[in-house]
Amino acid sequence: MLQNIRVVLVGTTHPGNIGGAARAMKNMGLSRLVLVDPRIFPSPDADARASGATDILEGAQVVATLEEALFGCRLVLGTSARDRSLPWPMLDPRASGEKVIERAGEGAEVALVFGREHAGLTNEELQRCHFHVHIPSDPTFSSLNLAAAVQVLSYEVRVAWLAAAEQGEASRPASAHDAELATMDEMEGFYTHLEATLVAIGFLDPEKPRHLMARLRRLYGRSEVERSELSILRGVLTETQKAARGEPYKRKDQ
Repeated sequence: MLQNIRVVLVGTTHPGNIGGAARAMKNMGLSRLVLVDPRIFPSPDADARASGATDILEGAQVVATLEEALFGCRLVLGTSARDRSLPWPMLDPRASGEKVIERAGEGAEVALVFGREHAGLTNEELQRCHFHVHIPSDPTFSSLNLAAAVQVLSYEVRVAWLAAAEQGEASRPASAHDAELATMDEMEGFYTHLEATLVAIGFLDPEKPRHLMARLRRLYGRSEVERSELSILRGVLTETQKAARGEPYKRKDQ
């Protein structure tokens, strides 16, 4: 089950924090680390801070974009330290651990996403997450070190995993339903198609998009969209684009 969980660090500035995050992961039984455009990696500073978890650093996947890091995922949780103008489904650390283990136990690929040391995740990056997770630190000194944040959420994942193991749920097979759900990369293709279609029919002004696409991401993100359903939606969008171009509609059986 734990092999279905990846920790994603976005735009990490200090390599020591990567090493600290790797150590925190190994403490809690997690091993899959994905680095999105780190400033410096590999690094002796990362190795030193890993302190026995260099195997996680050696196996880390380095990618250029968050989209690549989330490829194949069916549940994505992003850490957020502040309120956002657009409300999003929120979880506390304990609930996030339970959600991660529930979905990983069903065979889903799951990602825990952590942002930059100085600024966290951007709004656009957070919109690629199904849930936001807020660690309720003291508001008078709320800034958490990156490795400390990874430790907190990794700990909650382990607590939930141990509880599931006690109940005999840690080794249950993947459900057929989960295997049919659309992945994040498939949903990203849909969002691109949807945005282009809304522009084509004049419903979305690309110069003044407001929060339309963000709201639509939130709408579909809280639904468990199956691949067959996504295929239908993409078909509707394709025919809508044809209609916008003045092309006649043809039934598939014609």
